[in-house]
Amino acid sequence: MTKSTTSRFPRHFLSTTNLTVICLPMPHRSGDVLVTSYGELEENKYLDPRTAQVATVDHVKQVCTEVRPASDEELSSPYIEEFRFALDAEILKYVGEAYPKGVCSVYCTNGKDVEEPGSDFELVVVISATRLSPQNFCNGSWRSIWNIEFKDDAQVLELKGKLQVGAHYFEEGNVQLDAKHECHDSTIFQSPDDSAISIATILRHHETEYLTSLEASYSNLPDNTFKDLRRKLPVTRTLFPWHNTSQFSLTREITKELGIEK
Repeated sequence: MTKSTTSRFPRHFLSTTNLTVICLPMPHRSGDVLVTSYGELEENKYLDPRTAQVATVDHVKQVCTEVRPASDEELSSPYIEEFRFALDAEILKYVGEAYPKGVCSVYCTNGKDVEEPGSDFELVVVISATRLSPQNFCNGSWRSIWNIEFKDDAQVLELKGKLQVGAHYFEEGNVQLDAKHECHDSTIFQSPDDSAISIATILRHHETEYLTSLEASYSNLPDNTFKDLRRKLPVTRTLFPWHNTSQFSLTREITKELGIEK
């Protein structure tokens, strides 16, 4: 099982049962596009909000075959784009610090045509990163999806996060980790820049807190988790003395049983 660190996982692709997130380079080095349901416009076509482009994807070969500018109907209104752009900049900065070569994007999933204050809308933050190291017999992945509801009437932002961590260690065995966590939080509705900073701070707090809890679980594996896998009482009805295991010696017991002690 791979141990998490604060510099988590580099970029590649991540596949899960709920959502597939694949990062593909667009032609002519015009950027990368995330292949995810949040950016899907139609079959094989995906929006990259950061560069305002639409990429055509060959799913079999996992390549981006062509790219074109997005139309006005496919993009958010200027009012919504202010919030999306500011949040994207803050999340990009956070991911660059926490997930080396990780990928992220911010989409508007509801209310993208809102032109001025007075209506609710919703943004979604997608963060994905993996580390594939088959030569070292281990792979790891991280995925987090954050739904942010901008409630204009209440002047509140409601955040709902879903985090998923996967790890696979297969040297002389097969050990897998599939951990999921959900969290909720809220903050006040502010200007685009201030809202973006508040949201990024909340994401950083919850993801770091969850990562810390996973590391604490790893450190307790030898003393607690593995020990709990054993029978509480063996056939002899005697508890195993974990505090003093040096008194046991398989060689000594066999020698004594065979009567060949010196």
